[in-house]
Amino acid sequence: MDASNSSTATSWLPVAAVGIGAFALVTTEFLPVGLLPQVAQELAISEGQTGLMMTLPGLFAAVTAPLTLLWARALDRRQVLCALLALLALSNVVVALASNLWVLLLGRALLGIAVGGFWTIGGTLGPRLKPLQAAKATSMIFSGVSLGTVAGVPAGTILGELTGWRTVFGVAAVLSIIVTLLLLRTLPKLPAQAGAGMQALGEVLKRPITQLGLAAVLTIFVGQFAAYTYLSPYLINEAAMTPIALSAVLLGFGVAGFLGNLAGGWAVAKNASRTLIVTALLMGLPMLLLATDVAPMQMIVALVMLWGLGFGLLPVAMQSWLFSMAPDRLEAMGAIFVSSAQISIGIGALLGGLAVDHLGVLSALAVGGGFAVVTAAFILISRSGVVKDPAGMVSF
Repeated sequence: MDASNSSTATSWLPVAAVGIGAFALVTTEFLPVGLLPQVAQELAISEGQTGLMMTLPGLFAAVTAPLTLLWARALDRRQVLCALLALLALSNVVVALASNLWVLLLGRALLGIAVGGFWTIGGTLGPRLKPLQAAKATSMIFSGVSLGTVAGVPAGTILGELTGWRTVFGVAAVLSIIVTLLLLRTLPKLPAQAGAGMQALGEVLKRPITQLGLAAVLTIFVGQFAAYTYLSPYLINEAAMTPIALSAVLLGFGVAGFLGNLAGGWAVAKNASRTLIVTALLMGLPMLLLATDVAPMQMIVALVMLWGLGFGLLPVAMQSWLFSMAPDRLEAMGAIFVSSAQISIGIGALLGGLAVDHLGVLSALAVGGGFAVVTAAFILISRSGVVKDPAGMVSF
């Protein structure tokens, strides 16, 4: 029996449990941001080598997301999610006990597998757990991303300063075990749907509308991370912000993102493609205006907040728009989204770095803004009907 026909689906607790799982994953993924110097010093490795703690999970997630459709093809999705959160716990234990770089990276590789698998399966469960309120359910699941960024990572950084980085990953392991038990307790049985597996991936990729969607994923995530990676250098060097002001603005960015995430469920229920156009412009136009380097300080802060609001809207808006292209192949589309987004993040950071090295930090904002605005153009093309889906499955 699918969740839509189960009495458990009448409760929001299963949706909240998946959202808490997302919080645990995102918090763990970004913990090294605040703990990197401590890790490098204790293990006697360079900060550049320690930075692989951030790079490696993304690479593994990009590869393992589509492979999840192969190994989990016939398995109950409840069992799959519990196994992935248990793997997250194991990852944190390995990192907490690491005595050298290679053990450290092994733990982070396990995290990448968990991330790729979780978002392929868990990121698609909103419509199954709450078929009549799919947008709201998807928004609740993705709120774990914003909470992890706004609350989880700063809390981990503070705990690391007080007790050491190993304790932080130990606590993250305990949290992962608690979430695993919560999922086991609250999720209904979720049998694999018809059309799951690698064959579905190929079918979805052949659709012209899906190819346009992938182009939009590429441009929006390249744009975001080409610019966001260098937001702090911009605020310090170009806007002359103090470290305290920088921390406040970055916190505001995260809070604005959380609010955008909450608004996303309501907005995509009205119109997913229109919401994504607004999202791309909320991100792209502030980037371009900031790149002019002529705004007063109050305007700079306001533009960064608008950018954060747009970024908070992005996961729900993009996922809902992509799901509307292939409602019969949600997990395949989820795997495509995870892989392409993770790859695009790396490309974006690389392009931003090249721009900064050759043309200065303002150029990274200009590159990011340009890519984000191009995304809006791609979505407008899809709404105009220029690209048709021969399967007739598109519903914008």
